Amino acid sequence: MTLVDKIFNCFKDSDYFSLQEVYQQNIDKPHETIRARIYEKIGVKFERVAKGVYRTIDSEKEQCVLIEGNGRNLSMLQDKSIDCILTDHPWLDKKSNKGGTRNFAEYMCFRYTLDDFKEKARVLKDGCFLVEVLPAENENNYEYLYQIKQYAKEAGFVYYSKEMQKCKIEALQIAEKRREMKSKGEKDIMIFSKGKARSMRFDKKKSDKTGENHYMSGCKGMLPTMFDVQPVSRKNKIHQSELPVELCEEILEYVTYEGEIVLDSFAGSGAVGVAALNKKRSCILIEILKENIEKIKNRFDGIFYQTVLE
Repeated sequence: MTLVDKIFNCFKDSDYFSLQEVYQQNIDKPHETIRARIYEKIGVKFERVAKGVYRTIDSEKEQCVLIEGNGRNLSMLQDKSIDCILTDHPWLDKKSNKGGTRNFAEYMCFRYTLDDFKEKARVLKDGCFLVEVLPAENENNYEYLYQIKQYAKEAGFVYYSKEMQKCKIEALQIAEKRREMKSKGEKDIMIFSKGKARSMRFDKKKSDKTGENHYMSGCKGMLPTMFDVQPVSRKNKIHQSELPVELCEEILEYVTYEGEIVLDSFAGSGAVGVAALNKKRSCILIEILKENIEKIKNRFDGIFYQTVLE
């Protein structure tokens, strides 16, 4: 039995428990080790009630943990503990960000480095997917977008290519639509797998032949050339560059299963968290601005497991 299971079983029938009580029950374990095991399972096995006070939670129910901190620091997460990363980082592109929906005044925008992708690879499980929402390619950012692919490759990710359109007429029509949308601030969605993609796509031909279910490497279906989702209206936005919940839901349906854990390391509006819970996934949201933390808490009032770890 692991230390986490031992703590959970010991206090599962209690209204709450303190760290001191856990220390007394596990005198052979260092206090630092006990705290670390509890922190790792916040939102999964335990809920923080107050400083040094916790209670057990129903591990079968979807949970969402909100962490106040820098999304580039994932040190609080265990190796291979995440089933999917879906995020839209505050990318630094002064020319493209000027005006419009990404003229950030409070965020410290930045450009990814190789270390960022090494951390993503560390916490993501083998074969699982990293989904980066990025600016549509233009003359200002094409070199950065290429660099992102290179960093991902060096960190052990494989670029997950979409299948091309077979009909040239359809391809031209889609290309024309993409040009129109990009002029209105369209974002691109770049998908990687950690190593070879896990087998999620149902192989009907082989399954029919053998009478058993077989799956091919890749996400659960053929990805669309474009996710046709309307942006969040200005009057309903709580964050400047808010992702539509519907878009996040569609993506999660392709790359995750129910009950899995999704990470958004730059939570912003919390849209990924809403989508995850709607689709019966658990999630971890990391956000650096206190103002956004409060907005996310209010958004999830009543259904959201609320905690902020400094």
